[in-house]
Amino acid sequence: MVEKYPRSFDLKQPLPPEPANGPANPKVSILVTTYNQENLITHAINSILAQEVNFAYEIVIGEDASQDRTREIVVELGKQYPDKIRVMLRNPEEADRDRRIRLAGKINYLNALRACRGQYIAILDGDDYFTSTHKLQRQVDFLDIHPECAICFHNVLAVYEDGSREPEKLCPADQKPISDIKQLLWGNFIPACSIMYRREPLIKIPDWFLTARMGDWPLNIFKAQQGKIGYIDEVMAAYRVHVAGVWSLRRRSHQLLTSIKVLDNIDRDLGFKYSDSIRGSKTRFFFELAELYVERGHSRFALIPLKLGLWASRGRHKGLLSLWLRLRTPGLYRGYTNLKKAARTFAQRRKALPRF
Repeated sequence: MVEKYPRSFDLKQPLPPEPANGPANPKVSILVTTYNQENLITHAINSILAQEVNFAYEIVIGEDASQDRTREIVVELGKQYPDKIRVMLRNPEEADRDRRIRLAGKINYLNALRACRGQYIAILDGDDYFTSTHKLQRQVDFLDIHPECAICFHNVLAVYEDGSREPEKLCPADQKPISDIKQLLWGNFIPACSIMYRREPLIKIPDWFLTARMGDWPLNIFKAQQGKIGYIDEVMAAYRVHVAGVWSLRRRSHQLLTSIKVLDNIDRDLGFKYSDSIRGSKTRFFFELAELYVERGHSRFALIPLKLGLWASRGRHKGLLSLWLRLRTPGLYRGYTNLKKAARTFAQRRKALPRF
């Protein structure tokens, strides 16, 4: 089924009418967003259609007025599987306008998200794909028996399209089976193509989200206010790492600055309830940013994140203090490091002395 987006996006706009076809009460909506992915989108959709489940599901495809054959492909897929696929087509002129002000991807995502009707919502970017035919069933079963969890995710394999590296798992071996919002505020550990969460209650999306240079992490945080985060230690999807990846293209310094700005907005939206956790996360980002500037030979630029990081940590971060001394008072820093070495040597020698 092919549907047209509303002319403009409004967070307060009522939900779209029920579609004329497709499952009447889908248990799961799989949200797929795509733009200029003609060589990948069919693989992504087929990996969903291959799922072995005991419930009804719908695939909601947000097509963002691609400039290649992506739109033609998803429209054809919608015609082939009208009982499962709903294609949301953006107006090309509006999409082009939004792209000029860097809003196209967010508008596309949020409109498609609003159209999802399932009890649970799974996320899949058009260039990623599911690797297990039991992925959806495993996550639905998990959420059904864990009402305390608002989010369920699993391990994902990162696949490097240029062959520069071997595929690798994104989640660490010691990933906790149950996490919460405080741990998520430390940094996003949930791969986008692994997410499944409860649709209700609906999350409130603030205006700043539309212009933020990231989307997955703040949306996960908003949802994590409503419950725990469950983890399934199994690889069930693949994340393609390629030159077209938006976030991977941005320099690390820009990623860090974006993360800090997002945390400031989230802190305010959460009523400063988790300020301690957010300050700790920001301190880590400030420290990494300062180190990055120093490594690139821009020590002068490192002073600003150093000051902000020391303020955020209340002057307790040893790494920031050490780097501050190194840059501002190199003589004192050398004396400090020499004193530390001497104390360490003295302690080692004292430990080596025979005891009587």
